[in-house]
Amino acid sequence: MSTAGGAAARVIGVDAARGLALIGMFVAHVAPVVDDATTMTLIGIADERPRLLFALTAGIGLGFISGGVRPLEAPGERGVLRRQIAIRAVILIAMGLLIAATLHPLVFIILDVYGVAFLLMLPLLFLPPRVALVVGIGLLAVAPALAEIAARTPFVAAAREGALRIPVDWAVSGAYPVIVWVPVMLIGLALARLDLGSRTTVFLTGLIGAAVACVLLPLSTLLPSPFMVADAAWSVPLRASLETLANTGVAAALVALLLVLTGFVAPAARRVAVAVTSPVAAMGSMPLTVYTLHLVVIALAVRTDPASGTITDDSWPLLVGLVVGSMLFAWLWRRYVGRGPLEMLLRWASGRSRRPATPDPVTGG
Repeated sequence: MSTAGGAAARVIGVDAARGLALIGMFVAHVAPVVDDATTMTLIGIADERPRLLFALTAGIGLGFISGGVRPLEAPGERGVLRRQIAIRAVILIAMGLLIAATLHPLVFIILDVYGVAFLLMLPLLFLPPRVALVVGIGLLAVAPALAEIAARTPFVAAAREGALRIPVDWAVSGAYPVIVWVPVMLIGLALARLDLGSRTTVFLTGLIGAAVACVLLPLSTLLPSPFMVADAAWSVPLRASLETLANTGVAAALVALLLVLTGFVAPAARRVAVAVTSPVAAMGSMPLTVYTLHLVVIALAVRTDPASGTITDDSWPLLVGLVVGSMLFAWLWRRYVGRGPLEMLLRWASGRSRRPATPDPVTGG
């Protein structure tokens, strides 16, 4: 496969993974509760893994934008790139806070946390890949446990009642704490540096990710529950670290699988895989646009359930409409216009539209 073809396949595979993460978020946000245990188990898959897959692909995107396997070397170029990423990060933080304050969707919003994580990644952007990988895995082994412990301390509980609620939620106690997101993004950054156009890198990523998931997910279920066993509160932070490591392994294996299907199989099979995944990859190529539009839609769908009297936005028609509508919109827009509308605005605002077109962590491709 040529260098250009490898780069294209690499971006398509990562875009498809990011698109699946968006669909998983849709499921987590609006899938209704049902009585069937099997269905609820399947819905539960979307509870944690999509956000980690999103963080992993964000780190890969940062690796792509900063040069991939040949990272930028000139201090001036690195400074310009860091400034552009910082501008985007501040805009994302502002967007997240604005949407929360105006639309009040019944979901946790990732945009502001995403922006904070980008700012924290700036000094780590040019770590050697193996250093980034080791540091990312090492931090991920302890960060979820630390977040669980910190979230239950009196200091954090008191801070969340006052003016520090938003920063504390960003750091440790929210649905998307940066103490967890940054290590996952570091792992993604390292994978991009190690070359996701390489069969060896992709196959090892898939094998190791699957192995970690297969070992740690069952292991986490063996821990005693504090609700069932007295003095088992220690198991909660340990379970959080094991599950997060395992679910990040799932995310890495899924990215590797999509990269194989869109880049390393026989040409005929590759064409079929690219065609089949193209609507999902189109979503993943404009995640900011798709994610923001879905927040608007679910905010408009909030209603009072006549049966229970509770405020909700859950429904199967809404879920199907979000998935199908997002794929159709993204596919048509990418085919006839190109980059997503909010991605174009963000690129222009950061000054990157005046640079040669390269994949980036927000647009994806």
